[in-house]
Amino acid sequence: MKTSLHQTQTIAWQQGWRLLASISLGLLLLACAVMLLQPDVEGVRRVIRVTARTSFAFFLLAFTASSIARRWPNKWTRWQMSNRRYLGLSFAVSHTIHLVAILAFAQLDPLGFHAASNFGSIISGGLAYVFIAAMAATSFDAAQRWLGSRLWSRLHWLGSYYIWLSFMVTFGKRIPMSPTYALPIVILLLALSIRLWPKIRRAPH
Repeated sequence: MKTSLHQTQTIAWQQGWRLLASISLGLLLLACAVMLLQPDVEGVRRVIRVTARTSFAFFLLAFTASSIARRWPNKWTRWQMSNRRYLGLSFAVSHTIHLVAILAFAQLDPLGFHAASNFGSIISGGLAYVFIAAMAATSFDAAQRWLGSRLWSRLHWLGSYYIWLSFMVTFGKRIPMSPTYALPIVILLLALSIRLWPKIRRAPH
């Protein structure tokens, strides 16, 4: 009986809003731990790098959830699909912390910030955050009903592919600095192929 109750409580923390709450808390604690270990500009830059990776992971999980659940139905992919909304919101939380760290970097080291960015990246990154905010704000049933299913679908389709493209550009332009950045490019292309697989399969031959 105790084992069954423990399993039920564990499963509850792996689902829905409790999942989002636990991930959000973990991300905040991670950022705080990094800053406690290195309370300076380099610590802020480390938070930027860490949250870029966590955002990438949560985005991929949300981006591929529907297609991967159809392609490989199992316990994990069913969990991924049923929690797609909360994984997407976890991405939004992670990237919000990422944004706060970027703003802190710009404030603490303006010269370093301008050397690491340009007008184009600020505009394209800003548009990505507009999509993230819009998608997060409309991740609720009431917002979906208010927008209508067609407009909601278009917003989330366009936003998800724009964010995918943003990751491609971000990692792609860093390949000359380190070949290891080719790995996330390969992962993004694989995620895109998984996402498009149902449409390709249905296409007439």
